[in-house]
Amino acid sequence: MKMRFLTLVAAAGVTLAVAIIGACSGGGGSSTDSSAASGSSAPAAASSPSSASAPAAASSPPGASAPAVASSMDVATWHNDIARTGQQLAETVLTPANVASSTFGKLAMFSVDGAVDAQPLFLKAVPIAGGTHNVVYVATENASVYAFDADTGTVLWKVSTLGNGETPSDDHKCTQITPTIGVTATPVIDRSRGPNGAMYVVGMSKDASGGYHQRMHALDLTTGAELFNGPTEIRATYPGNGAGSQNGTLTFDPGQYAERAALLLLNGVVYTAWTSHCDFMPYTGWVMGYDANTLQQASVLNVTPNGQMGSIWMSGAGLASDGAAIFFLDANGTFDPTQNAQEMPINGNFGNGFLRLDTSPLRVQDYFEPSNTVQESNQDEDLGSGGAMVLPDFTDASGAVRQLAIGAGKNATIYVVNRSSMGKFDSNADHIYQELVGQIRGAMFGAPAYFNNTVYFGAVGDSIRAFSVTNAVLSGASTSQTSNTFGFPGATPSISANGTSNGILWAAQNGTTGALRAYDAANLARQLYSSNDAGARDQFGQGNKFITPMIANGKVYVGTKNGVAVFGLLPK
Repeated sequence: MKMRFLTLVAAAGVTLAVAIIGACSGGGGSSTDSSAASGSSAPAAASSPSSASAPAAASSPPGASAPAVASSMDVATWHNDIARTGQQLAETVLTPANVASSTFGKLAMFSVDGAVDAQPLFLKAVPIAGGTHNVVYVATENASVYAFDADTGTVLWKVSTLGNGETPSDDHKCTQITPTIGVTATPVIDRSRGPNGAMYVVGMSKDASGGYHQRMHALDLTTGAELFNGPTEIRATYPGNGAGSQNGTLTFDPGQYAERAALLLLNGVVYTAWTSHCDFMPYTGWVMGYDANTLQQASVLNVTPNGQMGSIWMSGAGLASDGAAIFFLDANGTFDPTQNAQEMPINGNFGNGFLRLDTSPLRVQDYFEPSNTVQESNQDEDLGSGGAMVLPDFTDASGAVRQLAIGAGKNATIYVVNRSSMGKFDSNADHIYQELVGQIRGAMFGAPAYFNNTVYFGAVGDSIRAFSVTNAVLSGASTSQTSNTFGFPGATPSISANGTSNGILWAAQNGTTGALRAYDAANLARQLYSSNDAGARDQFGQGNKFITPMIANGKVYVGTKNGVAVFGLLPK
């Protein structure tokens, strides 16, 4: 076991040659506005982004009818909340006692017209189609968005994000998102906007002349109709001399990028983050914000403006937030080891970093770079394959409150950072809050989950491992682990529980025959269920990478290559 616990000290300025990078993270070929999780006991506000009251900026336009009231059961954003904890804490039906192959299994398959790479979303009691329905929203790589009755599977509406005469984008001869690219990123929902609530979706398309488009849509939750004079064509420029620039300006090329990372809705702005198609140059690291009421661009940032690469994709995880700042793991790209007086990269390049962004306007406020960051980027062993998570506040042994974020990438190292003093860069040592080396046994192509003072990681080729949190410190080794391992891309777990009781960890397993697995969250060695337990009864075909199960109202939803598999208690 190798563990390093590092105190917070200022990083020293270091002068080294700037690295220009080889290959990037790619993934292989095969809310609303709300506070983040807070309090070490993970209160109900952390269970769903819509469980917190919406701020004034989120109110409906004058004269609009009142939208449906949010429910703590809602899953309105990727991994349940803006902290990205993956907790569904309002699950009263499913328990470790009744999730077993004799009582639990596949109930239905909601068929759609393309691969479901985005996590399905769920809203309780939506006034829609002349009645009130629990609704599952599903987006596909064929550029379609569906609203399904969550209880019957009836299609309540279906719309396309394509313009007239357009098709979904081709895959750009890159097998990471294939064969077409429509809606890849998990949308985000705000029940308080517009007359009936809005779902924000980014869609990619190709027109008859061969031109590519990326557009921000706001869809009415009850009809699928476009809101706020949308959609908005996504365009951006940023000062810099990096890859693809002309005369000191970078211009966003919609055909050169994909929106893989899940959308974040924070304080009235929808944030998007952009990755490349494979390693096809030129590309740099774009983050953009769009006003949730107008769909007009609110802010733009490029995190490698004078370099190259440094995309943001995180295997589909979303930008994370504590309600104020944004946190994410950047993919391999140019980093400037030479720092200015504020210990920031001299040319503003933050490739392969754990970054904190302030939002007014977007800017890198703080960061952490591993001491060997240049070597890691050159070897494509970057942080950006994994997703970041904001942890609840913890109290350490001295009584001090610690505000932390956590993540891991390809180097099998867990990084825990102080959100207000992340550690910056020193080529001699890592100056961060805590670092666990080698306690996950493979690369992370996904994100962790959190529940009841425990953090869960599912690395490639490894078991899912639980790490306890005591006095604001992760355990030096896993406290429990699954008996089985997960091949590429590992697993991004989700949690269902009733408050702090009846915790179940759910994971989707990729492969020729995909699987849904469930474990006792308090003891991962106890597997409760696998969709392979009952032969073909519960199987749903080929697995899909970067899928995290979504749990709501006694059911578990799993995105597949051609639909959403629905699991729940079997009829008696």
